[in-house]
Amino acid sequence: QMQLVQSGGGLVQPGEDLRLACEASGRIERLNAMGWYRQAPGKQRELVASKMGNYEAEYGDSVKGRATIWREDVSNRLMFLRLNSLTPEDTAVYYCTMNIFNPTDGTNDYWGQGTQVTVSS
Repeated sequence: QMQLVQSGGGLVQPGEDLRLACEASGRIERLNAMGWYRQAPGKQRELVASKMGNYEAEYGDSVKGRATIWREDVSNRLMFLRLNSLTPEDTAVYYCTMNIFNPTDGTNDYWGQGTQVTVSS
């Protein structure tokens, strides 16, 4: 069973930068799309960044100009999110997601376990 395992996050000072990682547990035949979402207390889950195939990445309005999504090219199993100049409004649980095709399982969406990011001095 494919799983996405997230790392990074925790307590971050305002103004600092953040890097989150997301690694798939198994082999990926084709990575169709990848993304990062976040959910703050009392709010709906919102898009942080997404990228489909070789298209340009898309970013949520609240992070445009501060976020970058990319993947490790060799195996497609590892992807990252960098978020610069954090503010307390960036406090949320961050989730990664991948849309993966494998011959044995077909095409499926997978989600990471979530990572708490708290921006506070």
